[in-house]
Amino acid sequence: MSEVTWSLLECWSASLRRGTDFDSWGQIVEAIEEYQILARHLQKEAQAQHSNAEFTEEHKKTIGKISTCLELRSAALQFTQSQEEFKLKDLKKLEPILKNILTYNKEFPADVQPIPLKRILAPGEEENLEFEEDEESGGAGAGPPDSYSARVPGTLLPRLPSEPGMTLLTIGIEKIGLKGAGQCIDPYITVSVKDLNGIDLTPVQDTPVASRKEDTYVHFNVDIELQKHIEKLTKCVALFFEFKHYKPKKKFTSTKCFAFMEMKLNLGQL
Repeated sequence: MSEVTWSLLECWSASLRRGTDFDSWGQIVEAIEEYQILARHLQKEAQAQHSNAEFTEEHKKTIGKISTCLELRSAALQFTQSQEEFKLKDLKKLEPILKNILTYNKEFPADVQPIPLKRILAPGEEENLEFEEDEESGGAGAGPPDSYSARVPGTLLPRLPSEPGMTLLTIGIEKIGLKGAGQCIDPYITVSVKDLNGIDLTPVQDTPVASRKEDTYVHFNVDIELQKHIEKLTKCVALFFEFKHYKPKKKFTSTKCFAFMEMKLNLGQL
């Protein structure tokens, strides 16, 4: 095992331990944050075409399953009435598997599958595909094919508990204006907070599908609660907003455009 791979596995294992520790202590918000950040890192590795050369396809499949388990536990903590609750004791069984992923050769302890590959287009690629949907689906009013399952509602998280001397941030998303707004199928916005290296500092949140489309606007009218107190963030961070919609011809979710805002934390303002 190379030093790079060893360091990567140690980092993943430490993150999982932090998450399960928070979970055990009843620190639900912190546990969800740790689980979701680690899940995104694992999913990225599992789906990367040019990932670590020491990870075989079977290794990547196991990594993807662990990512799914993290998402399931995170969902169980957010929605207490979950039909298929994924328990903490089940997640703890994955700690030795993740740390020893290169030598693990037993049956995976949970009956899950890796999250399906999501192909996300860069904004520049979007324009070349703008009218392909209309020709095949019969215009802007046509719906997605029967094989497409409706998107799960947004993953918005509740407001954090207030703390003396700490500042919470609520981001209101009213609407977005863009060409061909009425042609977008199941549009939503992904909101994330990233550092200079592109690492997520808080759980990534998706808005619910837009409430309505009118003229050149897509309306959302939702509030996003930042999942970390402003004072606990590093100085060089930015808020990212990615506008996404479903493309039935290609059968994947596409990023149509994005924007970001730098946060001037030293001034205590955006």
